[in-house]
Amino acid sequence: MLERKTRKNRAEVTFVLPADTPPGPVSVVGDFNGWRPGVHTLQPRKDGRRAVTVGLPLKSAHAFRYLAAGDYWFDDEAADAHDGVNGRVHT
Repeated sequence: MLERKTRKNRAEVTFVLPADTPPGPVSVVGDFNGWRPGVHTLQPRKDGRRAVTVGLPLKSAHAFRYLAAGDYWFDDEAADAHDGVNGRVHT
């Protein structure tokens, strides 16, 4: 699931997943972080889900995927669009 907030000069996109699906650490990787795992690792929230917020330029589009333990790559069905195996988020 994606949550968005518009700030004065950027968009804040929060990537949200259930607490244990999949189990273990999960990172969101995409063109906004050079596809580097571990840069944006989802952290537990009070509501039991995991999330990480990424600041992105307004009026832009970005490709992303999730990477879980064991080299398990997966997509977000709630992405704004899909480009092959990658999800797309539009700000």
